[in-house]
Amino acid sequence: MILRCVRADELPQVLAFWLAAAENDSRPADTAEAVAALVGRDPDALIVAVDGQEIVGTVIAGWDGWRCHLYRLAVAPGRRREGIGGRLIAAAEERFRALGGTRVDAMVLDANERAHAIWAAHGYRAQPDWSRWVKPLS
Repeated sequence: MILRCVRADELPQVLAFWLAAAENDSRPADTAEAVAALVGRDPDALIVAVDGQEIVGTVIAGWDGWRCHLYRLAVAPGRRREGIGGRLIAAAEERFRALGGTRVDAMVLDANERAHAIWAAHGYRAQPDWSRWVKPLS
């Protein structure tokens, strides 16, 4: 298994992977256009774990020039508890250090209790003093 930046031709595979492996209940599905825009703006942001030709994990390591943000950490259901998620988090953090980042946040759904353990194991803590506010731009 290797970790690397996604290739443009793999974007449909990533979208299919997220449908099977990511938490999708409370959010609209990602679109091909949105993921292509992400990769077009920052080709190194979407990190994939690949075993042969199969994507088995992903994380988006977004850097806006000021803050570091993690999204869409997902591991194939049949490959969980193999350390893939931890390796993806470490790769994202290394990217941020190389860019000069000093603090990282991770978007983790409160109801996604399965995910809480991996984030806690890697030093992340829920921040109780503020909430995320969202507004669709449609």
